Amino acid sequence: MAVDLDFFFDPVCPWAWITSRWVTEVAEQTDYQIEWRFISLKIINEDRDYGTDFPTYYPTVHGLGFSLLRICAAARKSGGNQAVASLYTEFGNRIHTGGLSKKIAAEPSLDLAPLRSSLISEAIAASGLDPKLAAAGEDESYDELIRTETEIALTRTGKDVGTPILTFAPGTDTENSLFGPVIATIPRGAQAVELWDAVRTMAAVPGFAELKRSLRAAPSFE
Repeated sequence: MAVDLDFFFDPVCPWAWITSRWVTEVAEQTDYQIEWRFISLKIINEDRDYGTDFPTYYPTVHGLGFSLLRICAAARKSGGNQAVASLYTEFGNRIHTGGLSKKIAAEPSLDLAPLRSSLISEAIAASGLDPKLAAAGEDESYDELIRTETEIALTRTGKDVGTPILTFAPGTDTENSLFGPVIATIPRGAQAVELWDAVRTMAAVPGFAELKRSLRAAPSFE
C-alpha cells in the first residue's frame, strides 16, 4: 500500500508529539497511510555545546530519546511500522501527556534510571510487544539506522530545522518535505483535515521555505 506521509520523530520532542497526534487524527478520518521514521535530537545537536546552548536537562532528555529510538528500531525490525506506531503512542502518552518531561525539566538532577526503566517496560507492555525489546535501548547496533534516517530527513529539508519532519507522497514525483508544522494544540475533526490540506498545499509550492510567527503558546497535550 502506498504511503502518504513519512513522519520523522524523536519520542521526547513535545512539538513532534502534538503534530503526530494531528496526523493520526487525519489518518483516522481518511485512508492516508503514515510511515513512522526516526530523527534524533541528540544527533541534530551533536556539534553544539550542551553546556551553554541548552537548559541543563537537555542532555538527559535527548539521551533518553536516543535510547527510545533504538527500541523503536528494534520494534520495527520485529513488528513493522505498526509496532513503531504503537510504541511511539505509548512513549508519548507517558512522556508528554503523563507529565514525565515536565518532571525532568523541573528536577534536572533527577535520577532518571528508575523512571526510564518503568517508562520503557510499561510502554512495551501496553503496545503488546515482546518485553525483550527493552534491551535494545542499550544496543548500539541500531545507531547507524537512526543516524541514516536522521540524515535522510535533513537532506529533504536542510539542516537548520528540528523535529518533526514531514514528507508528503514519499518516493513519488510529487514528494515534498517540511519541518513542522509546529502547533501548540492538537487539531481535531474537520479542522485537522483542513490543516493537512493546507500544509500539503504549501509543501508542494516550488521555492516555499518558511512561514512563521514567534508568538507561541505552551504545548497542550489534550
